[in-house]
Amino acid sequence: MIGPTDDNNQLPLEIRPAVQELNVLKHLRKSGITKKFGFPCAYLFQLVFVLIFHHRNWFQLLDSTKGETFPGKDSVYRFLNHAGFAWRKFLVALSAEAVRKTASLTSCKRVSVFVVDDSMYERNRSKCVELLARFKDHARNCYYKGFRMLTLGWSDGHTFIPVDFSLLSSAKSQIHGLSQAIDKRTHGYKRRMEALRPAPEIIPAMLDRALAAGMNASYVLMDSWFTYAPLIQAILDRGLDVIGMVKADNKRYLLGERRLSLQELYYAATPVQGTNKGILRSIHTQLSPGIPIVMVFVRHRTNKKEWLAILCTDTSLTVEEIIQIYGIRWDIEVFFKCTKSLLRLQKEFQGRSYDMLISHTTIVFSRYIVLAWQHRQSTDDRTLGSLFLALCDEVGQLDWTVALSQLIEIVNDVSRKASKRISNLICSQLQKWIDGLPRYIKAYMPVSVCES
Repeated sequence: MIGPTDDNNQLPLEIRPAVQELNVLKHLRKSGITKKFGFPCAYLFQLVFVLIFHHRNWFQLLDSTKGETFPGKDSVYRFLNHAGFAWRKFLVALSAEAVRKTASLTSCKRVSVFVVDDSMYERNRSKCVELLARFKDHARNCYYKGFRMLTLGWSDGHTFIPVDFSLLSSAKSQIHGLSQAIDKRTHGYKRRMEALRPAPEIIPAMLDRALAAGMNASYVLMDSWFTYAPLIQAILDRGLDVIGMVKADNKRYLLGERRLSLQELYYAATPVQGTNKGILRSIHTQLSPGIPIVMVFVRHRTNKKEWLAILCTDTSLTVEEIIQIYGIRWDIEVFFKCTKSLLRLQKEFQGRSYDMLISHTTIVFSRYIVLAWQHRQSTDDRTLGSLFLALCDEVGQLDWTVALSQLIEIVNDVSRKASKRISNLICSQLQKWIDGLPRYIKAYMPVSVCES
């Protein structure tokens, strides 16, 4: 078999610098994603990585005029279905690299956070996908077939980086079970066993891997599905504070010797005085195990008669700071929307094995990391990309006639300082250039002849 001579030849020129800066292929190799013969894993990884930039799926790419230059379908599917590849190790290493580079552009006074949330991974038309289960979508109040994509991300309020994920199945509502042919010593088997565990048991392990990779944050932001005392205590034990939405369920809060529900706690809280009418009340209380917290009540945007409760374990923060930090949690919602709508998370490959779901999701997350880093470079004030754009804006603000006049003055100044022979040569060439300009340009020029 003749392998490719250049592993980088299929990367678009626009994203090649970002891929090289983040050392994507280096992290792929260090994670053990390699082959002994055949097409290299780096080449196959890039083929799948750039499909979104060709605006084609894998079958359309093979049917194109360049289809003969690409490996066969079986080569790519064997690569994606391999159960021994440590895709999680690769994603965490790549995320840590992106976070380190992003942190150099972020002020030390700026708050960085971990964000935890889950989203639907739909496979409604599937029947034989491994570990396929039936879940309820509470937003649309309907059921779907697929998985719960539990995701951990890092954000500084400007750039969001996905760090880790787990495609969760269900032991009670499974449609298709676990494959018996999987080797129990592989990474794929460990991911399958993890898929059957509850989400609160997986989140602390995700945070441990992120912290071990060198990523730092001050807070963990969560939705109301995760703000329960055991998980909050596990996060506090790792030196992180929690800010999250709270549901009005059976939880009780300690206020002195009283155990109050969330509704009772609202009436016991002190109204917040200030110009912001959206912040209603706040109170210092404790969760039932004795965890000190600050509870902030804010007005519901769509229903002014209702309110929402936000919990914070950092009692030194002000009410405004709690609301501002919790607003960063919306970055993960934008991430979910982008990966599904723009990066073809659920549509690009329709494999039946759990390993293919994991590998393709990791590649889609890698696309987002590269694009997020490239966007940060082009918009941050301390990067060359932003400096280039600022210079372009400054040049664009100059009138073209003024710029042309300044250019002629510069050439005249150079000719005056040169020797007589060179000065005459410059003036004659400049005069020929001016004489060759169209009349509508000469009309706007204040000086149409060269100074002698």
